[in-house]
Amino acid sequence: MEPAFFYIAILLSVLSISSGPDKALCRDDIKSTRSLDLLIKDYTFKSYGKSYFRTAELQVVKLPGNLSDIRVDIARYRCGSLKRYGARIREFHLGVGVTVQPCVERVLMIRQVLGFNWSSMFYSNYDLSGYQLVSPVLGLMAYNAGKDPFQVGVHAGSENPIMVNFSSIARIDQKLGGIVPLCASFGGNRQLAIMGSAGQSLCRVPGHGHFGLVAELPSVQMRRRVSRWKVVVGSSIGALLGLFLLSLLMMAMLVKAKKKSRREEMERRAYEEEALQVSMVGHVRAPMAAGTRTMPVIERRYSAPYR
Repeated sequence: MEPAFFYIAILLSVLSISSGPDKALCRDDIKSTRSLDLLIKDYTFKSYGKSYFRTAELQVVKLPGNLSDIRVDIARYRCGSLKRYGARIREFHLGVGVTVQPCVERVLMIRQVLGFNWSSMFYSNYDLSGYQLVSPVLGLMAYNAGKDPFQVGVHAGSENPIMVNFSSIARIDQKLGGIVPLCASFGGNRQLAIMGSAGQSLCRVPGHGHFGLVAELPSVQMRRRVSRWKVVVGSSIGALLGLFLLSLLMMAMLVKAKKKSRREEMERRAYEEEALQVSMVGHVRAPMAAGTRTMPVIERRYSAPYR
C-alpha cells in the first residue's frame, strides 16, 4: 500500500504544480492593467510558439475560461513592411508611415478587446473626472517576435494617425441618445486623456495603447449648460450696459459741443455789437463813436452880477 500512496502523492503534486499558473489567473489576483497585459502576452507567446502562420495573417489566441470575456488576435509583420504598407488589425487601421521603435526584424501585434466586465473592472478606477465609459476598451500592443519578447513602441504621425473603429463592438449612438462620445486614451499611470469627439465611432490615436469611448455624466452636462447660459446672459447684459454707457457718453459730448457753439455765437454777437460804427468823413471811412456825454445847453438867462 505504501507504493500506492507514494504514487498518489507524486500525482497530486504534479497536478498542483500544473494548476499553479491557472490559480494565478484569478481575477482577484490581477491587480492592474499592466499585470493583465503581461498575462495576455504570456498566453499569446505560448500560442505563437506552438503554431506557424504567415506574415500579416490574423490568428485568434485562445485564453483560459476565466479570461473568456477577453478577445485576442495576433499578427506578425516585418518592421520595414509595416512602415511602407501599413496594416489593418480588426478595429485598428495603421496607415503608411507608422514606425516601430526599436525597429526589430519582426513585430508581433496583439489586439485586445477586454469586454465590458474587464473594462469596468480595471478602467473605471481611472481619473474619469465627470466621464463614464460607454464602450469596451480596445488595446493594441507590440512585441519583438524573436526569442526575447520585449515590448516595442508603435507610433504614427499627426498627418496619418492610427484609426480605431468602435462601431463593430458597441452601438454607441443608441445608448447615448444621439450624443457624440469622446475618444479616450488610458495611460499607465491611471490618467485619462481625452482626444476629441468620436464622429461615426472613429478615433484618431497617435500610437499603441488602450483606448475607449467615454461620455460626460448628466450632472456635468447640466453644469456646462448652466455655465454656458450664464456666459451668454452675462455677455448680453455686459453688451447692453456698454451700449448704454456709450450712448450716455455720446449725449454728453453732443451737449458739450452744442453749449460751446452757443457760447461762441454769443461772444461773436457781443463783439459785433460793441464794434465802432464806420462813417464817411469826406472821402475817408473812419470809425465814429456814438455819443456818450450829455450835450451842453446854452443858458439864455443871465443872473445879475453881485454887488
